[in-house]
Amino acid sequence: MVQAYILIQTEVGKAASVAKAIAAISGVTMAEDVTGPYDVIARVEASNVDDLGRLVIAKLQDVAGITRTLTCTVVHV
Repeated sequence: MVQAYILIQTEVGKAASVAKAIAAISGVTMAEDVTGPYDVIARVEASNVDDLGRLVIAKLQDVAGITRTLTCTVVHV
């Protein structure tokens, strides 16, 4: 299982609706609107890195109102 945090920037005033839309996507375990340089932070899970990439590119980045994403994969040292 691969897990990652997705840091998301949105159009002005869209953070809450983006967080709600992302939370409904399969593979997303948490999505919350936050303050700071990013507007939404989501935690996602996928069976492997390729599936993680497909989740981010095909599903998350397709949500209306998103302007930029940054994927931070969780590592266990």
